[in-house]
Amino acid sequence: MESLCSIFLHTINIITIRVAGEDMTVWVPDDDGHADLSAHDSFEHGVPHNTFARMRRDAPVCWTDYAQGQRFWSITRNADIATLNRQTDLLSSAHGIRIEDQTPEEVIARRTFQETDGMEHMATRIKVAKAFSKPVIAGFEAQIRELCVEILDHALPQGTFDATKLIARELPMRMLGRILGTPEEDLPWLVEKGDALIANTDPDFTDHVLDKMTTDEFRLMPFNSPAGAELYAYAKDLMARKNAAGDTNGILHLILQPGPDGSVISDAEFRNFFCLLVAAGNDTTRYSIAAGLQAMCHQPELLGQMQQGDIWDTAPDEIIRWATPALYFRRTAMRDFELHGQTIKQGDKVVYWFASGNRDEAAFDDPFRVDLARNPNKHLSFGQGGPHVCLGMWLARLEVRVLFEELSKRITGIEATGPHKFLRSNFVGGIKSLPVNVQLS
Repeated sequence: MESLCSIFLHTINIITIRVAGEDMTVWVPDDDGHADLSAHDSFEHGVPHNTFARMRRDAPVCWTDYAQGQRFWSITRNADIATLNRQTDLLSSAHGIRIEDQTPEEVIARRTFQETDGMEHMATRIKVAKAFSKPVIAGFEAQIRELCVEILDHALPQGTFDATKLIARELPMRMLGRILGTPEEDLPWLVEKGDALIANTDPDFTDHVLDKMTTDEFRLMPFNSPAGAELYAYAKDLMARKNAAGDTNGILHLILQPGPDGSVISDAEFRNFFCLLVAAGNDTTRYSIAAGLQAMCHQPELLGQMQQGDIWDTAPDEIIRWATPALYFRRTAMRDFELHGQTIKQGDKVVYWFASGNRDEAAFDDPFRVDLARNPNKHLSFGQGGPHVCLGMWLARLEVRVLFEELSKRITGIEATGPHKFLRSNFVGGIKSLPVNVQLS
C-alpha cells in the first residue's frame, strides 16, 4: 500500500496544453508531482495538476498522508469517482464531507442534508428540489440578465479592474438575495460571512484560519468558523421579520415545512442549511465565472466563439468543468472493498478528487484546453450520477451562460494585466483576484 504511492516512473514538472490548435508547455508553480494534497498551501498557486496526473497514471487509489488527522484514500480517475459516487450504501456522506476528522458530536452539530444519505437525504431534498428545478430556474432568466447588464455596465467602462471583484462576485451575490429573500443592503455582509465559512483556510477571508490557530471553541459551528454563529443569529432574525410581515414564500419556508411523515427539521439543521445556501450558493458560481474570464484571457479565440453564439448549450458546463470550484468531497467506507488492487477498510476516509477527474485524459480530449463545444462532457463538478447531485446546478448553468452572453456582446478583447491569485484551500478552488483589461465594442 505504501509503495504504490512512493514509486514513480518520473517526476512531472510541466504540463502540455493545447491552445488555438498548438501545444503549449506550462510550468505549474510549487508542484513537482509530489504535492501534499492535505495541505492548503499546495493549492495556493492553483490545483497541483502535476501531482494528480502522476496519481492518475501510477496510483489512482492512493493511501494519502494527513498531518492533522487520519490518513485517507485519494481517488483521482474520472470513471472511478463517477462509479463510486453512485454507491452511497458503500461510501457514506454521513460521517463528514471534508478531509478533517470530526467527532460524532461535531458531525451532528454541523451537518446539512449534504451529510446525510438514503431516505433522510431524500426527505430534505424533496422539500426544496422544486424551487431549484430546471423549469423554475428558467423563470429567473430575465432577472439574471437584468443583473448582468447592470454589473457589466458598471465594471466594463473602467477598462482595467479586478474581474473577480467587480463581475464574478457580483452576480451570484445579488441572485442569492433574490432566492433567500434578504434585503439588498445585507448582501455584502452575508457574502463576507459566507467567504469566511467556506474559505476558512485563507487569511484574506478570515481571521480564524483553520490550520493556523486553535479553533476548538467553534468546533460545533459550520466549517469550524465563528462566522457560523453570526449567520445563525442573522437567520433567526430574518425568519422572525419574514413571519411578522406574513412573508411565507421562498426557499427558506419550504425547508421548514413538515415532510410526508410529519417530521420537521430542527433549528440547528435549518441554521446549517441557511449557512450552506449562503456559502455554496455564492462561492461556487463566483469561481466558475472567474475561471471562465481567466480562460478568455489565455484563449482569445473563446470570445469569437461566444460571439458566434452556437455554443451556449455546451459552454456553461465546460466553463464549470474548467473551474471545478468544489475540488473534492469526502466519503467514509461502510465495509471493506477492493479497487485497483487496494483494500479499502470499513471506516476509512475516501476522497473523490473532482479537480483530478475533471482533467482526466481518459475522460476528456485535451483536458487542459477549454472547448466550449465539448460534448459529451463528463465533468464531475455537480456530483453527477449520485443522489447528492448539486441542487443549484441549473441556476449555476444559467448564471454562467447569461453572464458570458452579455459580456461577449460588449467587448472585443480581454487580457490579464497581472497574475491571478487563488484561494488558499484544498476544498474550494477559485481565483480570488483577476486583474484584467477589456476593450469595449
